[in-house]
Amino acid sequence: MKLRSPLLLAAAVLALLTACTPGTGGGGGGDGKSFEFWSFSAINQKLTVEAYKAKRPDVEIKLTEVGTSTETAQSLTTALAGGKVPDLVLIQGDNLPQFVEQPQNFVDLRTLGADEVKGDYLDWVWRQSVAKDGEVLGVPTDVGGMAVAYRTDLFAAAGLPTDRAAVSALWPSWDAFIETGKRYKQTTGKAFTDNAATSVFYQAVNQVSEKYYSEDRKLVYSTNPQVKAAFDLGIKAATAGITSGQSSFESAWSAGMAQGQYAAVSAPSWMLNSIRSTAPDTKGKWDIAKIPGGSGNWGGSYLAIPKRAKNPQAAWDYIKEMQSPQGQLEHFNRVGALPSTPSVYQDSKLTDAKDPFFSDAPTGKIYTESLLGLKPFYIGPDSAAIGQEFLNAITNVEQSGGNPATAWDDALRAIKNAIGE
Repeated sequence: MKLRSPLLLAAAVLALLTACTPGTGGGGGGDGKSFEFWSFSAINQKLTVEAYKAKRPDVEIKLTEVGTSTETAQSLTTALAGGKVPDLVLIQGDNLPQFVEQPQNFVDLRTLGADEVKGDYLDWVWRQSVAKDGEVLGVPTDVGGMAVAYRTDLFAAAGLPTDRAAVSALWPSWDAFIETGKRYKQTTGKAFTDNAATSVFYQAVNQVSEKYYSEDRKLVYSTNPQVKAAFDLGIKAATAGITSGQSSFESAWSAGMAQGQYAAVSAPSWMLNSIRSTAPDTKGKWDIAKIPGGSGNWGGSYLAIPKRAKNPQAAWDYIKEMQSPQGQLEHFNRVGALPSTPSVYQDSKLTDAKDPFFSDAPTGKIYTESLLGLKPFYIGPDSAAIGQEFLNAITNVEQSGGNPATAWDDALRAIKNAIGE
């Protein structure tokens, strides 16, 4: 029997939402136009909602940012168990598989026209939302092409190159990235990157050909040498003295970014908006280089409609409009999230896009190139929980004096306790 994470936090969040939003899940009382939308924070879905309302002023959308992607998934789990559900929910890719195993809880989007738009999306991304009997539970909103955002002013002060091609050449591998960090630390006495868990391990483990599950859907997290190699890189970075020990998206991480306490952060395309909003006064001081290893994908999300939604058609109308190839291209131009619709990858609005916040870096070109040569791996129902325990083990070494020699075994024990196998 698999043991899931406690849902006390989810229950508390859901209770708060229900108390503060009368009619939660009703989305306007089932009028066929208005709907309620749950998203997670830090990705600015508000801009997309506002863009839709400008096109459809007759539609009322109640957007609630529940919390982190994990908290949003937990709250959805609680709601599906008997609470009031939203009409539309954004689910992060690593959390999606646990819901794909419960197709009875969601509208099969084929009944609303999903088969008509299926060909618009990257096939390997679309497949992740398809249940075993063919039900389509979600439409992909974006993919998480990889890169490294770095501070040109801090690199210059450390005697490092600042040109993005020259910076990319510094780290063809993760070992070279760590060595660059040591060079930076030796020169400046300051941290090179934010943390080892997400800026090294989580990038490296998302570049593998097989991750926590095999292609035939068997758990291999404890025996897969690719996972162990990525974990070892995380431990190497954690013990090299090059990180600031600030976990991603926490308050210290945000403050550290704004204050220039670290010079580089691994940044999938969707994180660019977080950097802009977290450190607005650093505009023009950042640039973007290639990720060590050249390619990979971290993240990407899906829009799904719970079975008990009162306004499924209104939610689908939103999906069809805002997640069309043109809709995703417009979203990229608003916030930098990389489309999951390959037909726009040659569009000049993407290929010629330059981001002034990041020194006019050609973000569309950089991030689409990071998807070339990518070999997608199967993401299973416990992938998110497994990844979290690996992150926890590396963070324990980095921030709490954990033993690097036992960190791998510590992680495996924690994973077994979390998922039951």
